Amino acid sequence: MGGFLDGTVVLDLSSVGPAARASRILADYGAEVIKVGPPPRKQGVQIDPPFYSYGAGRGMKRARIDLKAAAGKRALLKLAERADVLIESFRPGVADRLGIGYRDVRALNPRIIYCSTSGYGQSGPRSGQAGHDIDYLAVGGFLHCSSRRADGTPAIPGATVADSAAGGMHAAIAILAALAGRARTGEGAYLDVAVADGVLHMMSLHVDEHLATGSRPGPGSSILTGRYACYDVYRTRDGKFLAVGAIEPAFFANLCRRLGLEEWIERQLDDASQAELRAALAEAFARRDRDEWLREFEGTDACVAPVLDIEEVVRDPQFVHRGAFVEAEHPERGRFKQVGPVLAGCQRPEGVHKVPTGTDTAELLAAAGLTADEIEQMRAEGVIA
Repeated sequence: MGGFLDGTVVLDLSSVGPAARASRILADYGAEVIKVGPPPRKQGVQIDPPFYSYGAGRGMKRARIDLKAAAGKRALLKLAERADVLIESFRPGVADRLGIGYRDVRALNPRIIYCSTSGYGQSGPRSGQAGHDIDYLAVGGFLHCSSRRADGTPAIPGATVADSAAGGMHAAIAILAALAGRARTGEGAYLDVAVADGVLHMMSLHVDEHLATGSRPGPGSSILTGRYACYDVYRTRDGKFLAVGAIEPAFFANLCRRLGLEEWIERQLDDASQAELRAALAEAFARRDRDEWLREFEGTDACVAPVLDIEEVVRDPQFVHRGAFVEAEHPERGRFKQVGPVLAGCQRPEGVHKVPTGTDTAELLAAAGLTADEIEQMRAEGVIA
């Protein structure tokens, strides 16, 4: 069984960030992703050889093309003629100035799904600003509503939430929706994906509350951000932690019974009692080690989970059972494990994943119709590699 996107050709002009996350999702589901980047001497920010880059390029082909050269632009447009999707993450307006914008590509391929990803979108007062994950989380209200450090500053999340969820997944979903629409209408589409918009969508519970009531949500203001003691993290005797998400009354009652705190069952959401309840829960959890508590709660619906460090995560029986980790091989660095595709309904690829280290430029351009002489001339001029 192949992937759901078998036969779908994607050109990805990004290097890192949300667009790269989106193309990896598409590749994992079977799309033929061609990663287009500049020749080595013209590269900017690089993530090679850190191990994330080995997984980021999983299952993709590579084309090294100088898009600032006229011949490079023509080569890219030839590749775009047979593509289903093109993803770019330049600053707004750059693709147009290079002559590879949506209008340029659509003139050659009206069925193209052209996805522009950026921090703030293609228009608006912030559209030209540089930014990274932390910036998009900041303007979307995420950091404001996050927990505070000892000095009162917002805590930085432990993962690239904006790039991955608000940006990469947002872009992948938009592309898939556009492909479904094209299958019905035959028409391509232009997609303007802004990471900050995705963050705003993630914050909709807080934003909608403010718009409806005038309230000012912040850290710990709602049940899902720590307002109540039944939804928090507690330290155990061995210095490890347990996450408790016992929101539903039945789950909270089960939690209290296991901890010997039955007297608190009826006061779960009493605002005046939260400090005292939190202290009681903290004292109870501190009496035993984390894994002792896990055995105690086994088979009990109380929404209690261990806070695992990364070393524990990669050994976790549930993830191992789900085939979450795959083996890869690099010609210089040998074999190693990496996080595999998150697939729903597709057969996982078997065998050892070969990390792409070379370039497929000549092969791809030949398939697009360029002659051997044209390809060799571009190579000699440093336009391709």
